[in-house]
Amino acid sequence: MNVSAFKVGMGAPDDVSEGRKLLDAGAFRAEHVVAILGKTEGNGGVNDYTRALATQCFQLLIAEKSGLTMDDIARKVPIIWSGGTEGLMSPHATIFVKDPDGDGGGKGKGFTVGTAYTRDMTPEEFGTMAHIRSAAEGVKAAIADAGIDDPSDIHFVQIKTGALTTERIKDAWSRNARVVTTDTYKSMSYARSVAALGIGMATGEIDEDAVNEATIGQDLDVFSVVASASSGIELMNCEIIVLGNSPRSTSDLVIDHAVMKDAIDAAAVREALRKVGLAVNGELSEKDQDRLVNVFVKCEPDPSGNTRGRRHVMFEDSDINYTRHIRGAVNAVVASVTGDTMCYVSAGAEHQGPASGGVVAALARGA
Repeated sequence: MNVSAFKVGMGAPDDVSEGRKLLDAGAFRAEHVVAILGKTEGNGGVNDYTRALATQCFQLLIAEKSGLTMDDIARKVPIIWSGGTEGLMSPHATIFVKDPDGDGGGKGKGFTVGTAYTRDMTPEEFGTMAHIRSAAEGVKAAIADAGIDDPSDIHFVQIKTGALTTERIKDAWSRNARVVTTDTYKSMSYARSVAALGIGMATGEIDEDAVNEATIGQDLDVFSVVASASSGIELMNCEIIVLGNSPRSTSDLVIDHAVMKDAIDAAAVREALRKVGLAVNGELSEKDQDRLVNVFVKCEPDPSGNTRGRRHVMFEDSDINYTRHIRGAVNAVVASVTGDTMCYVSAGAEHQGPASGGVVAALARGA
């Protein structure tokens, strides 16, 4: 099994031209695409429709090139977007390809990808223990799909799950059911929280007995260091992508991760790069820049309101939401090390790494 990955830039949320060029050139086959993870230039909020637009456009491209139907692709290829490319972050997609008969020439454990889908949550289940358990079951299925036996080989787990809308809340009320919140934006925080807790349970980082309804979004000392969770109104289930290494993969790619302790922890970025064999002395060496495929990061402003003893005002800014501030800031920190502003930086990291930081995973080609 050979697993490969291709990072393509996007001129707009509906721009799939770079992916089309790769397919036309025979870089990979459309029917071997197993997942897509990317950044779109919307606001990252409840009404960020760039995510759905980008999904549809990539589904159309894969359908055109593979002969599969749109429904087939929607059921087998998770296409997950984090909205918001603030600051210098460049919109892009990372396309993951799995050729079951291919040989990538790698030795030992090679890069692997696993995917899964859960059932839809009802509005009243959303953000509850039922949502956590469903996410955990899905992550376990994705780990198995990746061919990963050792939890230490799991380096980045991405879940996209839903958000409550006015209509979904009204639907619950029509059945005399209670929802966790009537604030649709706050529902995105609940979504990220339960997804992250589910990831931690599935990877063995979090004891299920240590989690209850009061933990969700509140006890931030309970977390996973490989979790990345996003939320959007375009779905109500969990779509899951697990990235890691497996002895079953012959890929020449490898992935590893470190944990950023806060938003300016460039040392953790360098650590992740070195773990995949890249030379870093301050900035990624020029000779290794072509080997780096992408960096995947989850981030959060320090909830104390301070970063290394200095006050920040991200939570007090009524003009710009804190998730938009932090994405732009952390992208700049990562880019200052890699020399590339086109990296995956997603905000809203409840239970995803320590409260002031999050996972940073590097995917690279072998020497």
